[in-house]
Order: sequence, then C-alpha cells, then structure tokens
Amino acid sequence: MKIHEYQGKELLKKFGVAVPRGIPCFSVDEAVKAAETLGGKVWVVKAQIHAGGRGKGGGVKVAKSMDEVRSFAGQILGMQLVTHQTGPAGQKVRRLLIEEGADIKHEYYVAALTDRASQKVAMMGSSEGGMDIEAVAHNTPEKIIKVFVDPAVGLTDAQATELSTCIGIPAASMAQAVDTLKKLYTCYMETDSSLAEINPLILEGNGGIRALDAKFNFDSNALYRHPEIVAYRDLDEEDADEVEASKFDLAYISLDGNIGCLVNGAGLAMATMDTIKLFGAEPANFLDVGGGATTEKVTEAFKIMLKNPKVKGILVNIFGGIMKCDTIAQGVVAAAKETKLSVPLVVRMKGTNEDLGKQILRDSGLPIISADTMADAATKIVAALN
Repeated sequence: MKIHEYQGKELLKKFGVAVPRGIPCFSVDEAVKAAETLGGKVWVVKAQIHAGGRGKGGGVKVAKSMDEVRSFAGQILGMQLVTHQTGPAGQKVRRLLIEEGADIKHEYYVAALTDRASQKVAMMGSSEGGMDIEAVAHNTPEKIIKVFVDPAVGLTDAQATELSTCIGIPAASMAQAVDTLKKLYTCYMETDSSLAEINPLILEGNGGIRALDAKFNFDSNALYRHPEIVAYRDLDEEDADEVEASKFDLAYISLDGNIGCLVNGAGLAMATMDTIKLFGAEPANFLDVGGGATTEKVTEAFKIMLKNPKVKGILVNIFGGIMKCDTIAQGVVAAAKETKLSVPLVVRMKGTNEDLGKQILRDSGLPIISADTMADAATKIVAALN
C-alpha cells in the first residue's frame, strides 16, 4: 500500500522528523486559503499522486503571489500527470499540497528499506538528492551509500554518523542529521513499512535538516495492525480491478497481455506467466486465488479478468494441495456459465481430486480445453488465440 506525500509527512512529523508546514487541498479555493493561512511570500503547489517525478511532469510549481497560487492550482488540479512511474496514461490529480517555501542549500537522498538478501534493513543515502535515484544508481553507483541495520539492535549512532558523513552532511549539522536518520528508521519499523524514503532531505541555509518530500510503501500483510494507516488509503490511486479483487481476498495485478491467468499460489502464478511468455504470448494479469478458493471466489476472479477488453483467452492452472481440483472445477464451470464465457478457456489441474475435477469439466457441456502439463496448456491457449 502507498500513501500521498502529505500523509507521509504527517507520519514523519509524528516521529519527530522536521518537515515544512503544509496543507492538503481538493480545490483551487482551498489552495488559495491554505496559502493565506501559511503566510509568507513563497509557496509550493504540489500535485499529490502515488508516483515520483511529479516536478518533471509539471506537477510541482513555485508560486510567489496569491494569483500564481490560484493559477498553478487550477493548472495542476484535474490534469493527467505523466511521470516515469505512471506509465503513458498518467494519473489524474485530485489532491494538492500547498506548502511553505524552503531555503535550500543542498539536497540529499535517504531511505530505509527491507533488504531480503542480508535479512536486515538497508539505510541508504546519497549526496545526489532531488534526482531520480534510479538514474543515480545506474550512472554513478558509487554515490549510493548503504549501511545494514540488524533489526534486533536498531540503527546505531555510529551507523547514522557514517551514513551522514559519507553523503556530505557538514559537521555543524551532523547531530540533527543523525537524529533525523534514527527517527526515520524508527518510523519505518513501527509502521511496518517496506520503504520509507525522503527525497530530498535538505540542508537549509541556517544549517537545519528537513524532509522536503516523503514516500512510503507499507507491507499489506501488516496493515491489520495499523488502522490509522489504512485510513490513508486513496482508492482513486489504485487500479479499480485490483481494488475489487482485494474485496474477495484475491491477489490480482493487471498486465498488458491478452491471456488471463487464474492460478493458486504466487510461485505457480509467476511460473505460469513465464510459460505463457515462453510460448510467444503475454499474460493479461497475475491472479492468485489462494489456497482456500471457493466457487464464489473463482466466479469473481473470472468476472474481474473478463472486464479487461484485452483478454482474448483464459488459462487456469491449478495444483491441488490444500485446494481441491473438484472445487476449482465447480468454480470454473459456474463462472463460465454466469459470465457467458465467449473466449477460449484452457484448464490444467494436478493433485487432490484431479480425476473428479476433470470429470466435472467434461460433464459440463462447455467447450473447455483440457491440458496435462504447463507446456501443453500454454501451447493450447496460444493456438486457440491464433
């Protein structure tokens, strides 16, 4: 799960990280009122979408008068903002953050993220803040500094000092930088984040350290512990089909291909998509119905897949362990009838109650194509489309 910048800054502030004063807005009039409330002579009008690169896409403007605040807010609200993270379709801007101006002397990058290889938390930093960190990592990887934190110990003063020193924090600001990094780490751990990023973390003219942006990703499996974070969820920023799938406890992600995939188990789903690509086609989705799928869940899965106009065929690949093949077969038959399925359907199932499941498919009277292996299934669905 992702949240907006202003929400991320609320979290950082809660954990003691210095952030600029800002007010979220949903209309031009609210934006002007927010600027008046903040006071000062300079304001930043910032689009709020779940993507980076907003400035390059025209979603961040510096205003030096109330007229400019009104003008920029009008330009940005409602625009289809395209960045390197949104894809060519972009994302509609429905929210703004009006923020006080900042006296920026230098911009840094810092982040806390899960490092599965070391089974520790990677605290990353760079002197090249305010830029696409992916480009920095690709072009000048030596400018990305990492320290690995044992979760049982936490980020030590020595580690925070090492990271701050390596990215070029001046001595006079070192104490505040160390304090900020430790608070960022605490925020990351206590909110069950998978990523907590500040880009840029700025050095102000007076030597202060402040978070000028905030990006958070959260482990969805831990959200039950954080209702206050779930309340931040913005469904407008998420794929409508993925939101619908989550209501039925289906793991679904839209892709760009034309073969819908219904599989039980994330690993098998990934292997199924790889097999489809191996045989010259492209998957239209990742869909894991899990180990406890019911007829109703399978039916909903079919409905969600078929909402995608790109889907020209469906491949069902089931391993019957906890999930029984006859249960899936009943679901497939019910779903095909309810949705009046008009695209080719290939079903491959192995495991518990396999023979019974295949018998249910044969007795259904539906034109379901049966397959014995993954290669056989992929060959048949590709041939059916062609």
